[in-house]
Amino acid sequence: QEHLVESGGGLVQAGGSLRLSCVGSGRTFDSYAMAWFRQAPGKEREFVAAVSWSGAVTHYADSMKRRVTIFRDNAKNTMYLQMNSLNFEDTAVYYCAAVIRSQGVAGPQISDYDYWGQGTQVTVSS
Repeated sequence: QEHLVESGGGLVQAGGSLRLSCVGSGRTFDSYAMAWFRQAPGKEREFVAAVSWSGAVTHYADSMKRRVTIFRDNAKNTMYLQMNSLNFEDTAVYYCAAVIRSQGVAGPQISDYDYWGQGTQVTVSS
């Protein structure tokens, strides 16, 4: 079982940047493909980006790929999401997710992941 804890959210001005972190508690962090999702008020949770267990393979939502970078440091049991050029529409709760997977990235659906963090709030002011 993997316990995930996100951090790094907060209030940022439009055009600014944030780096989110997701720390895993298990001893087999490098067994998991992972991803970031987000959920804005009144909207469904949506896929942002995914990374393979090694970090070598990544996949991004088309709407985000020019402004975000997903990467991980397995030695620190941590996955990251670097977000740049933030705008008001990026305001959401950001969640990390994980699933055991030995090759490639997992899919962009919520059901593709078994473990979820509690989320970290990102608020972008105009």
